[in-house]
Amino acid sequence: MTMLRDDHGRGLRAVVATLGLAVSAVFLTGCGDGDTDSSPAPTTSSPNTASFSGLPPSALASQAASAIASAHASASAAASSASARASEFEASVEAEAARASAAAEKELKDVQGRGNAVSEVGMKGLPRNETSGLLAVLVTITNKTSDTASYAVQIDFEDSSGKVVETRFVGAEDLDPGEKEQPIAFSRQPADANLTPRLAKAQRY
Repeated sequence: MTMLRDDHGRGLRAVVATLGLAVSAVFLTGCGDGDTDSSPAPTTSSPNTASFSGLPPSALASQAASAIASAHASASAAASSASARASEFEASVEAEAARASAAAEKELKDVQGRGNAVSEVGMKGLPRNETSGLLAVLVTITNKTSDTASYAVQIDFEDSSGKVVETRFVGAEDLDPGEKEQPIAFSRQPADANLTPRLAKAQRY
C-alpha cells in the first residue's frame, strides 16, 4: 500500500510540474502578443546615408543639363527636318507650275484669236506686300461646262504704252463641271516696273 501511495504521489507531482510549465509558457506567450508597442526606440544618432537611394545634387544638375542639351538637339533636328520638307514642297510646287506652264504654252501655240474660254477665266492682282514686291496675278479658272475639261491661259504683261514686255502661261487640268482652280502668274520683271497684266488667251480643251 505504501509503495502504491508513493508511486501515486510521484505521478501527481509530475503532472503538476508539467501543468506548471505549460501555464508558464502560455503566460509568456500572452505577454508577447499583448505588447502593441513594437516600434523601435528613438535614436539620436545620424542616419546612415549609405543606405539612401537617388543622386546627389551635383549629379542631378548634370543629368538635367544633359536632358536640356538633348532637347535642344532634338528641336534643332526637327527644325532642320521641317525646313527640308518645306524646301522639298516648294521645289515640288515650282516643278508642277513649270510643267503646267509648258503644257499651257504648247496648247495655245496654234490657237487663233483669244480662244474659246475667255469667259471662264478671271484675274485679280495680288498685293505686292504678299509677293515680296513682285507683280503677281491670281488667275481663277472655272469650268462652266457640263463636262470635264482642261484649260490653258496666256497672261501678257504690258507697259504703259501697251507693249507686251512679258508673257506667262498657266493652266488647269481635268476640272470637273463647276470646279475651279487658281494658279498664280508671276512677272519676272523688276519690282519697280510699271506693268499691267492682260488676259490674252484662254483655251478649253
